[in-house]
Amino acid sequence: MAQKSKGELNLIPALLILAAVIVLVVFGSLYAFKHEDESIQGQAEVSEYRVSSKLAGRILEFRVGEGDKVHEGDVVAVLEVPEVQAKMEQAQAAESAAAALSDKAQNGAQKEDVQSAYELWQKAKAATTVMNKSYERIARLTKEGVMAQQKLDEITAQRDAAIATEKAAKLQYEKAVAGARAEDKAAAKAQVERAKGAVNEVKSYQKETQLFATADGEVSEIFPQVGELVGSGSPIMNIAMTDDLWLTFNVREDLLSNFAIDKVVKVRIPALDNKEIEAKVYYMKDLGSYAAWKATKTTGQYDMKTFEVKARPVQKVEGLRAGMSVLFEP
Repeated sequence: MAQKSKGELNLIPALLILAAVIVLVVFGSLYAFKHEDESIQGQAEVSEYRVSSKLAGRILEFRVGEGDKVHEGDVVAVLEVPEVQAKMEQAQAAESAAAALSDKAQNGAQKEDVQSAYELWQKAKAATTVMNKSYERIARLTKEGVMAQQKLDEITAQRDAAIATEKAAKLQYEKAVAGARAEDKAAAKAQVERAKGAVNEVKSYQKETQLFATADGEVSEIFPQVGELVGSGSPIMNIAMTDDLWLTFNVREDLLSNFAIDKVVKVRIPALDNKEIEAKVYYMKDLGSYAAWKATKTTGQYDMKTFEVKARPVQKVEGLRAGMSVLFEP
């Protein structure tokens, strides 16, 4: 009897230990499988634009470096394009030549040319006067029978030639006085305008050797080095428009009910000492089947798609930069 009581007493501690283990396992399982609210992690993004040139050339210098603030209209880089300078010299030479021809057409012949034409006309006029007198004398003598008819025919031909020469000389003189025709003047003027257009075109290319910032921002990345050749349209640098920040999240569709267009949500930024801010949702889009969450069971579950959600801070957040993590807790 005493032995039985002693055995029962030894069994009690074992049962207590077993009960304690069972309690620990139960509470541990409850803690391990306790449902916790899922947090959705996103990040801050910023709009960027690329600075590039229409011309192919060599990087002569950079006026800014990575991380520098720039303003609209600032020169950020300079290209060296010798071909543009050569084209400018050609265009300016063509403009000068066209202007000289236009001036000649507008101003007419030189004073010396006009005087020379006048003298030739007067010479022809004098010759005509002499031939008229000779014709009258020969005609009278032929009528009187002193001269043969052949002599009269010869002097008649010479007189007609002198008259024609005088008319031609007079026309040359009048042409010299009048200058170029209206059509010639218009054509010469058009050539000048065409040459000016070529000069303006090259000037526009010269402006393209300087690259400008088109909006305020911060230089985030510079691609080539000084002295490197870049092609036409090649990007030179990226500029981040720091005033245009937004937040982006990849959200599983079973959590999508926490978001809606124009809805204001609260998010937390760990890099800013877990600062809470408000952001307004403005964009939602299905990322496609490649971003679907596949079900692990054949029953009771389904494949869930992922949506990209974008939101903008309601107010400007000091210190917020692209790449910082953003947490949303439903």
